[in-house]
Amino acid sequence: MLSRKEVPIVAQSPETDWVSRFADEVIAEADRRAPGKPIVCASGLSPSGPIHLGNLREVMTPHLVADEIRRRGRECVHIISWDDYDRFRKVPNGVDPSWSEHIGKPLTSVPAPAGSEYGSWAEHFKAPMIAALAELGIEFHGISQTEQYTAGAYREQVLFAMRERGAIDAILDRYRTKDKPAGKKQQQKPLDEAEVEAAAGSGAADEDDGTGGAGYYPYKPYCSVCDKDLTTVTSYDDETTELSYTCACGHSETVKLSEHNRGKLVWKVDWPMRWAYEGVIFEPSGVDHSSPGSSFVVGGQIVREVFGGEQPIGPMYAFVGISGMAKMSSSAGGVPTPSDALEIMEAPLVRWLYARRRPNQSFKVAFDQEIQRTYDEWDALERKIADGSVQAADAAAYSRATRTAAGELPRTPHPLPYRTLASVVDITTGHDEQTLRILRDLDPANPVTSLDETRPRLDRAQAWITTHVPADQRTRVRTEPDREILGSLPAADRAALDLLVGGLDDHWSLDGLTTLVYAVPKLQAGLDADAKPTPELKVAQRSFFALLYQLLVGRDTGPRLPTLLLAVGADRVRTLLGAV
Repeated sequence: MLSRKEVPIVAQSPETDWVSRFADEVIAEADRRAPGKPIVCASGLSPSGPIHLGNLREVMTPHLVADEIRRRGRECVHIISWDDYDRFRKVPNGVDPSWSEHIGKPLTSVPAPAGSEYGSWAEHFKAPMIAALAELGIEFHGISQTEQYTAGAYREQVLFAMRERGAIDAILDRYRTKDKPAGKKQQQKPLDEAEVEAAAGSGAADEDDGTGGAGYYPYKPYCSVCDKDLTTVTSYDDETTELSYTCACGHSETVKLSEHNRGKLVWKVDWPMRWAYEGVIFEPSGVDHSSPGSSFVVGGQIVREVFGGEQPIGPMYAFVGISGMAKMSSSAGGVPTPSDALEIMEAPLVRWLYARRRPNQSFKVAFDQEIQRTYDEWDALERKIADGSVQAADAAAYSRATRTAAGELPRTPHPLPYRTLASVVDITTGHDEQTLRILRDLDPANPVTSLDETRPRLDRAQAWITTHVPADQRTRVRTEPDREILGSLPAADRAALDLLVGGLDDHWSLDGLTTLVYAVPKLQAGLDADAKPTPELKVAQRSFFALLYQLLVGRDTGPRLPTLLLAVGADRVRTLLGAV
């Protein structure tokens, strides 16, 4: 098999490689806007709860584009803005309801969940994402919005936004819902799935825009007494920068905004401000940010008309689902995270899932039996890479999955089929010596000599079996023969078992046993072992396989029979099939 270093990314057409297409656009746009400066791609993540696999698309999309730009020799930085100065909105499922007392505080001021080693809610949920991004080979520059605001980094931008609040209010007013005339009922068509998700929002997307009874103010202070944003700005003086506010806790205060660092711009102003401040050229957004009147659409006008900047090139990305589960929403709780995926999949495979689909194409990450098919597709792609039959777009996705501009990602030296490894560790319950014996026998011409050769894929398969396969679907090999079944077998079934047992020694490899188990019903039908199966023969094979499963594991189905036979071992197979 070719090494990854021998698989360059070839020039792609826009129709075959979305990453190359966006890289072309971003480079051209950067050269127009800021020639000679580092190109800035950006993502934003809110550590308000588990950062899930849908959020990973917010990071992976600009990462792949930024990495392609770096491969071309251009300087490019990928910013991840940690929106850790956002308000704590609600207590997720599974967390002590008493945490509701912190609703309204910045995420960095909320205590971490009970038992956490981290000092705040935000750090608790940032940490596993940072670790996962490192394992995925994603290089980025993280920016804490808490640090930016509390250090006064945006002071001039905040004062400017307050001076221009009338212009901002006018832009927002173009999209605010107008009261309908009385007596006229608006007909609404049912929402499709994407619209339901967009309506639900993602937190910051549906934050209030700064409108209040005393006028429009795009700045929201955190109360100096209760530390919450349950505040209302009552007045502001452009000359002195004195801002007065009241809080739901009863506190009232006047501060000088030229010195005040405990507050932030409302989201629909904050985001375009940062585009201009950072000089962002590329940043994708989800559909909840891209519908009419949403923060991305409105932000495009605010950044141009108020801050004198330009909106990033920003594709809308589709949702990422999980096999057997509804589309992910961080507000629902209990959704799989990148760390969860990396427990059962190698990092290149996770990268490939995102690289092979255009941002506007939805896809699913498999945590159920479909993970075996996903790995089969990946292995088939590697074989096509090796024999030169791969399509250009697939070769590009593979290369982006297995390496970055900084180098190769770790790989399994001797990759065996994931489904085979899963079956083996299922049967052996992770016993190293038994596992090595079975893996060594899979292919005598290219034997596994150490389990380390099969890692990390072996460990991922074991984690999947242990954590995602229900106990009633685990394989348990019989400890004693089923005398009742064996004693009542028809002569033809007994003869079939004897044919199998008689061929074990001569076929003791994965390929050999595959040939043997399919050949037995053919030989009984008077056909050659390599005869093409007929419909009748397929029925006979299924019946024979069900008999073997019953005698070996007490069920009608189980792991692939050749793998199962290897795992059980020749002597025990003979015993369980009543041959000794």
